[in-house]
Amino acid sequence: METNLYNRVVATLLAIATVALVLLAVFNLQQESRYQQPDDGVVWTEAQSKVLPGLIAVHVLPEGPGAQAGIEPGDLLTAVNDRTIEIGADLDRELKHTDVYGKAEYSIIRRGISLDTPVIVIPIPADRSLLDFTRVIGLVYLAIGLYVLFRRWTAPRAMHFYIFCLVSFALNTFHYTGRFDYLDWMIYWGNVLADALQPALFLHFALAFPEERLSRWNRRWLLPLVYAPALGVVALRITAMLLWQATFTLRLKLDQISTAYVAAYFVFASILFLRSYARANTPLLRQQLKWLTRGTMLAVLPFTVLYAIPFLTGIPVPGTLQKIAGLSLVFLPLTFSWAIVRYRLMDTDLIFKRGVAYTLATGTLVGVYFGAIALISEQVHTRLPEAIREWGLVITILITAQLFDPLKRRFQTWVDQVFDRHKYDYRKALVEFGRGLSSETDLQALLNSIVEKLPHTLLVSKVAVFLADPAEPYGHYRLAASHGLPPERDVVPGELHLDSADLAHLDLGFLDFDGAGRQSHIFFENTQQTLHLPENQRTTAALLDLNYYLPCRVQDASTSGAGTRTRTIAVIGLGRTIGGDFLSSEDVELLESLASYIGIALQSASLYARLEAQVSEFERLKEFNENIVESINVGILAVDLEDRIESWNAQMEAMYALSRKEAIGQPLSAVFPPDFIESFDRFRHESGVHHLYKFRLTTMAGEARTANIAVAPLLSRDFVAVGRIVLVDDITERVSLEAQLSQADKLSSIGLLAAGVAHEINTPLTVISSYAQMLTKQMRGDERLTPLLERITQQTFRASEIANGLLNFSRTSTTEFRETDLNQVIRDTLALVEHQLKTARITVAMELDNQLPRIHGNPGKLQQVFLNLLLNAKDAMPQGGELRVTTIVNGHVEAVIADSGAGIAPEYLKRIYDPFFTTKSAPKPGERRGTGLGLSVSYGIIQEHAGKINVESTVGVGTTFHLEFPLLRNSVHA
Repeated sequence: METNLYNRVVATLLAIATVALVLLAVFNLQQESRYQQPDDGVVWTEAQSKVLPGLIAVHVLPEGPGAQAGIEPGDLLTAVNDRTIEIGADLDRELKHTDVYGKAEYSIIRRGISLDTPVIVIPIPADRSLLDFTRVIGLVYLAIGLYVLFRRWTAPRAMHFYIFCLVSFALNTFHYTGRFDYLDWMIYWGNVLADALQPALFLHFALAFPEERLSRWNRRWLLPLVYAPALGVVALRITAMLLWQATFTLRLKLDQISTAYVAAYFVFASILFLRSYARANTPLLRQQLKWLTRGTMLAVLPFTVLYAIPFLTGIPVPGTLQKIAGLSLVFLPLTFSWAIVRYRLMDTDLIFKRGVAYTLATGTLVGVYFGAIALISEQVHTRLPEAIREWGLVITILITAQLFDPLKRRFQTWVDQVFDRHKYDYRKALVEFGRGLSSETDLQALLNSIVEKLPHTLLVSKVAVFLADPAEPYGHYRLAASHGLPPERDVVPGELHLDSADLAHLDLGFLDFDGAGRQSHIFFENTQQTLHLPENQRTTAALLDLNYYLPCRVQDASTSGAGTRTRTIAVIGLGRTIGGDFLSSEDVELLESLASYIGIALQSASLYARLEAQVSEFERLKEFNENIVESINVGILAVDLEDRIESWNAQMEAMYALSRKEAIGQPLSAVFPPDFIESFDRFRHESGVHHLYKFRLTTMAGEARTANIAVAPLLSRDFVAVGRIVLVDDITERVSLEAQLSQADKLSSIGLLAAGVAHEINTPLTVISSYAQMLTKQMRGDERLTPLLERITQQTFRASEIANGLLNFSRTSTTEFRETDLNQVIRDTLALVEHQLKTARITVAMELDNQLPRIHGNPGKLQQVFLNLLLNAKDAMPQGGELRVTTIVNGHVEAVIADSGAGIAPEYLKRIYDPFFTTKSAPKPGERRGTGLGLSVSYGIIQEHAGKINVESTVGVGTTFHLEFPLLRNSVHA
């Protein structure tokens, strides 16, 4: 908790400092663009003569204002604009007063003779073009620092490195203009502090990277001495400002001291980096330090030799060369950038740390909280009486704090959600993967898992696993599994490529991890230029194109005691990341730890493979004996004397939906239903074989099965009872076929009955239809009787269709199908029973979909179905109720008929479609007697329409029938 708080405080302070310095740099740039410092193009120094004080021209810039006015080196300046000039501050003051492009009258003494007329000098703006270049360098420093800080907040020396970059940013972007207002003084002293701190921070970084030297030397007390010169330089500047005159000579001395300090510290840091590079013991660290050392030397040597030393000693150096040497420090951030991008200096590949995000979130919340407090306090102060103002303010703060807490939690939750979206943290995934390796016992599956998991977690392009050959001496490996090898496309002419035929002829002799060196890993920066390897091995390294090789070591079983050692049983090879980067040092360290897990897992898988081979023969013999039992098409189980299951064949697994593993060892009562246990216990003390015919078994999954069961004693070789054997012959399908045959017999009887009824009813229907048509013609003008006669005619036709339907039910015949509007069929059917429903006090609610597609059907038969369902619904509501008819489209056309009647008892639901089954065998007065044919015929009609009919019913609530019809499919040739 304290560490977390410390990180937040440090992050907040760094954020405030960064924002403040960036804002100051922006304001400084704006002020520089508005204010132009005058310059006369002459380098002056104070004259040493007290008799004739003034400034002596040391160097006159060609084509500058001084040169154009005629000033020559060695001229003595005594006054400007009739004001005496003794020190440099006097000249700066007069130039500032004259301003850019003004006229300044210089009083000059040349070779001891005072010129008769003043020299007119027109100052021009000082050349500040070089400052823009230094600002770019400062931005590069800041970008590098932010990149490292945000990518790896908790990395060693990350904060130190960021402070160094931040100070370097201030040093290169802070340039005082000479205006010396409040902002200019801040810029001046900020530049002084940055100039003093940058060398000390850089030397401190060189002492701390890649390892903390002062801690290793037990001399941490030397650390304050590293920063002592920086404090001395700042103190010297302050003393000069307060106590000494601002002369050009003083400025030169101070600049020389600062330059000597900078050069000494940078040279010392270069030596430390060079020493660290010489002692680096890992390939990746050597690559990091190689570029740090080269960049530091490239920046420091020109600066020291061509700028610092000549500046301190007065050795003449061409001005252009001196400026270039002074700017050579730009190579420092550039090489740091290359080391970061190329070799992941400071482990910048890691994810953003949430500590920074939480700090920023906390800072935002605190700002909002205190802003709300300030706003409310202002309202309390102005609106409440003075007597209760303080108490009101306290109460307001407490209430605001209570209301603000949920907001804080919500904001924190949001931050968690944003920064926890990447739950696929590859380091955590690698650790979990390593721990889970032991669960995989198949060697090839384990190898495939390794080469599939590593590329996705580390985002590397190539992964390979090389297994040691147990029949060969140490150092002989074969390629066992790989990802990305060999390439199958994008072949570039002139380059080496790995074909499948090459895999068996790889010279992997360089993978010697068990020799005297016993390296932790092998790293090839450029696999195409491994010049230290023999030719065959060099070709192999180039073909594989793998940059990292890590050994998987296990304990060597051939050694024991004090001489116990490890041996390498496999090697993992990895290429660069998909983006072409190298792995970070933390990645390599984690992979080295993971390699030990992989080695143990591979050894376990190999041992398991051998054990499996020894067991396979025993299993084969056992399987042969068991196959005899398994092949019988009868369920067989055996129980011991305590009724625990000891054997359970495949037929029992299939029939009872219970695996052998789950069944064996279970008590018989835990698997079989109580009625079977009761019957089984009756035979316990009886000898001989006992049978249970057509016994209904309910499995643990709730499935009902019918079986013929035989129970016989299980005897040992000594004819001693050791248990009982149970044979279960599943006859469920046979019983189902018998039930279907019985149903077919019923339907055959119904067909005979339907044929007779149809023939008998057709004759009176013909007479009624004829007379109704004759009356219709005679009453054609009668508006009251004509609709009734037409309805009679229509219903006689319908009755005739029903009679024909009965004939169709009794024999196979074709039915005329056409496009049918199901809504219209329902409306016509409701019109027929409208009077009966009103008489029964039943309200009808229709919700018919106006966009309902047509179906392929027979309207007459469908009307018969709906009529049967509507009449059944009416009979189910003798006291009245509500009848709801709905049509919808849901991938098919569906009609729903729901009533609020008495419902159907659960025991009747499976029988309602059986012919002659009816619950209206004893109807109440006013109700019709049921024949048991309505739903049976309706079921047949729905099946004829390739539809489905389902029922849902709850006693006392009502019944709902769902009728589903397939959508009409129009011919493509229509």
